Amino acid sequence: MSLLDHAFETFAFIDKRRQPDGEGGYIVEWLEGAEIQANARYDSSMQARRAEIEGVTSLYTITTRKDITLEYHDIIKRLSDGKIFRITSDGSDNKTPVSATLNMRQVTAEEWEIPR
Repeated sequence: MSLLDHAFETFAFIDKRRQPDGEGGYIVEWLEGAEIQANARYDSSMQARRAEIEGVTSLYTITTRKDITLEYHDIIKRLSDGKIFRITSDGSDNKTPVSATLNMRQVTAEEWEIPR
């Protein structure tokens, strides 16, 4: 087991589903979906703090294995504490090369709240 494996926690995709409300409209439901192993790291550098003051919200880096591609606007939930993240970059853009022995992919994310 690698150090990367030790850093991973269980996350679940949060899927949006619209159900008819019986009156011609719909009700939005947010449901936990497939589970994945990932790590969320908060960027607490001075540059990130300065950017946060200026309104930047993508202060997390989410790391997964290469076979998991998180897409822009995917919603995931860290099951250990219930914190929800919205992905703010495209997972197909940042992964280790095929020839590399390190098996990882990274995206940026922000903390997010499910709309009520």
